[in-house]
Amino acid sequence: MKNRITDVFFDLDHTLWDFERNSALTFEKIFLKNDLDINLDVFLSSYIPINQRYWQLYALDKVSKEELRYNRLKESFVRVNFDVNEEMISCLSEDYILHLSDYNFLFDGTLEVLEKLQANYKLHIITNGFKEVQQLKLKNAQIHHYFHTVTTSEDVGVKKPHPLIFEKALSVAQVQPRQSLMIGDNLEADIQGANRAGIETILFDPDDKINHIGQKINTLKELETLLI
Repeated sequence: MKNRITDVFFDLDHTLWDFERNSALTFEKIFLKNDLDINLDVFLSSYIPINQRYWQLYALDKVSKEELRYNRLKESFVRVNFDVNEEMISCLSEDYILHLSDYNFLFDGTLEVLEKLQANYKLHIITNGFKEVQQLKLKNAQIHHYFHTVTTSEDVGVKKPHPLIFEKALSVAQVQPRQSLMIGDNLEADIQGANRAGIETILFDPDDKINHIGQKINTLKELETLLI
């Protein structure tokens, strides 16, 4: 594989950027900022699956960006039986986006792997995340300089797993599918989506919870063996 691959495409959230850890710290900050006395762990236990479901709906164009940002919070507060008005939910929704990139923990091995890979490959990002936030994450985590291109769903108008976002990313990178590799944590959006565009894939599954017959890694360091 490594003899013909010239360009490596990464998902960002849950693959390089430790979304759950950074998100938890953000909620801790904005709850304190807005004087909300709520148990963070209890809130997150409801919020995490609700947020995942809304991102799936967003990928299918069944909810808008605004609906995702507001409703995931509203449903989470209802689920944990915490009374909060609509004005506060809107405020928290804005604060969350404002402060999310304040925290930039990466998965173990990210910097070392990117540093080594860049010597042999052109590196790129393909993400369904919101454009303005993703750019800040890359910059504040000090990894933006590793990537030749960043393709977001908002740039293209469709979201992974739609083939068009992968085709656009390939076009911008000026590379053919057979020379490309996609690495991501989402089986449908990253792996199946890229495969349909003719791109080889590696699933990143740090918790080893996903059944997958294709290439899979549990740590980013494994990429050194596979690609270097």
